[in-house]
This record gives sequence, C-alpha cells and structure tokens, in this order.
Amino acid sequence: MKITFLGHASLHIEFDGTNIIVDPFISGNSLASHIDISTLKADYILVTHAHQDHILDVETIAKNTGATIVSNYEIAMHYGAKDFNVFAMNHGGTYKTATFSAKYVNAIHTSSFPDGSYGGQPGGFVLTSKSGKSIYIAGDTALTYDMKLIPLQTQLDLAILPIGDTFTMGIDDAVLASDFVACDKVLGYHYDSFPPIKIDQAEAKQKFTDRHKELILLEVGGSLEL
Repeated sequence: MKITFLGHASLHIEFDGTNIIVDPFISGNSLASHIDISTLKADYILVTHAHQDHILDVETIAKNTGATIVSNYEIAMHYGAKDFNVFAMNHGGTYKTATFSAKYVNAIHTSSFPDGSYGGQPGGFVLTSKSGKSIYIAGDTALTYDMKLIPLQTQLDLAILPIGDTFTMGIDDAVLASDFVACDKVLGYHYDSFPPIKIDQAEAKQKFTDRHKELILLEVGGSLEL
C-alpha cells in the first residue's frame, strides 16, 4: 500500500490496482501548488465531511476520473444530485469492494458545505485492503473515547491523525489517540496549511519519540509504503 500526502488532509492511496483519493483540497492550497489534479488517478473518493478544505476538488477529480464518491448520506446525496457516482453510508456502516473495505467511524467535529447547508455528521474511515493492510483515517476530529473501539476489531498498520490543533486535536491529544487506537506508527496531517494550525514539527516528532512512537510528517507529494 502506497500513501501519498497531497497536502492538508488530502491523500492518494494506491494498492492492488485500486486508487483512492481522500478529502481533496489541492487547488486551493498554496503548499500543494506543484500537484496537478488533472493527473491524479481515482477509482474512489472518500470524503470525511463537507468543509471546503476537504471537498474543494471533489467534483473536478470525479469528472476527470469517473470515481465513486463515498461518504455520509447527506454528502453522497449532494453529489448524487449532480449525477456523480456515489455510495451513501453512515456511522458503523462498511463499504466493500473487491479490493478493500472502508468502515465509517465517529469523529467529533462539524460538517457543512461552503454555502452553509448541512453536510451530515463528520466521520473517519478504517480502510482495510484485501491484502491485509489496515489504516485509520481520522478526518477532522477531537480526541474521542470511541477510538478505543477500533483495535477491538482491527489491528492497524498506520493511524493518520490531525495534529494542527485549533480546529482538531493537537499533538498531545494525537499521542493519546495513538494509544487509543493501539497504533504507534502515525502519519500526521491537517497542519501548517494556515496560520492557526502551524506547528513546531521537531517538537511534535519528539513528543511521539518520547513515548516510543513514530510520527511521520511527509512533504507535500511525498509517499510512504506499508
């Protein structure tokens, strides 16, 4: 499984011939100006919630690729009304394909479209490939005790957690979140894109190291392999 950081909370995940884009906010992110969204491959687009910094490029990528948009009921219906391919789900539900499953799990945040209309309840995804790799994509969330439910069913290879504070949990809560999900390998995201979520990267990594954990902070366009 190859995971590429596209900036902010945007990811490209590739495995077993499947391409997934998560929360595409690329064209509006100056830190991702070198990413050409017209070249991105996508069979599926996973959307955690409806805020603009997570959906800005959904329609463009879906038009370019024909990808199926997978999200909560309200978001899926929003895009379905525009004739995109969608799959609607809600918390606790699992979307299954020939190559992966994606379970929609709780997040504590808000969710509205840029025009202020309701975007359903926010969530995250536990993504498991048929080859056996499992990752937790937290989306925008505070630390929540519900995270403790994840390792009761799934042994994670990677937790992808927001670390920018202000709008989501910060570093200290992310360290606790890694305890809750029983995963010591963490990819940080949702940081540095805007002034309110700027972090001290060295300090953040040290806090994980002090707990014998690994915090990975990729350059925009950088990748890791599981």
